[in-house]
Amino acid sequence: MSEIVDAHHHVWRQADMPWLSGPMVPRIFGPYEPIRRDYLIDEYQRDAAAAGIGASVYVQPNWPMDRVVDEVRWIAEVHERTGWPMAVVGCADLFAPDAVEVMRAQQAISPLVVGTRLQLHWHERPEFRFASGPDRMKDPVFRDNIGALRDLGWLFELQVFAPQMHDAAALVAEHPDVPFVLVHAGMLTDHTDPAVVAEWRAGMAELAACSNVVVKLTGQGTFVHRVDDELIRFVADEVLDGFGSTRAMFGTNLPVEKLWTTAADLTDAWRRALGHRTPDEQADVFSRTARRVYGLGPS
Repeated sequence: MSEIVDAHHHVWRQADMPWLSGPMVPRIFGPYEPIRRDYLIDEYQRDAAAAGIGASVYVQPNWPMDRVVDEVRWIAEVHERTGWPMAVVGCADLFAPDAVEVMRAQQAISPLVVGTRLQLHWHERPEFRFASGPDRMKDPVFRDNIGALRDLGWLFELQVFAPQMHDAAALVAEHPDVPFVLVHAGMLTDHTDPAVVAEWRAGMAELAACSNVVVKLTGQGTFVHRVDDELIRFVADEVLDGFGSTRAMFGTNLPVEKLWTTAADLTDAWRRALGHRTPDEQADVFSRTARRVYGLGPS
């Protein structure tokens, strides 16, 4: 297989993010003491090399909102020094009237920035929540700021649970010229519960009907805290059957997944899950889709 593109990873300095340096609190991915430390690009590069990864996309890991421009400045300096990452997904407070101004400032710092993420996921379980409510995407200021991504030439990384997918599909349909990337394959919380799977499958079908949505095959250790071959194969097959391989892409979610595995073992699990797929489908998922979506050019 040719070089893999990692479509979703983080690097960070612990001191930049209060959630990593402050008191421990319940999180969606469970106890996280081992990642309450710096995770810098040199460590990521070693992890990537062991997994056969040759290019990567940095995704914002929740710096404070008043420092998101500093974040882009820092990651641009990391790229200038090392050549990694090759694209950046930043963050801005899309519920604020000045969000476009913030995003333009980020864009002026570096052409690496190709999109933004603001986590919208809400769940009945408090530790699974990020947004303040399940329907925040209906906010008119938020929707106006999503519309502004078209002029920026940016994508939006969409992170929601299955019960929010109907509203998400309406948002996506309202902005057909904005690419949307569904993070962690729609965050299926329990693939062994038929009711949970049915709700997720129905929501995914609504999103699949929107041609401007692609899916990240990432984060499948979030709720099980391990590399689960059965789960990974199930999610991979559901996504490829529903969206097609040209709308699916692999990512590691490092260093979060390092809580329970290594980059090499994680990547091997996804190779196994896709082993019955055609060479073209595998090339799409492991490289071509991400290169197209994030503007990385051919390998």
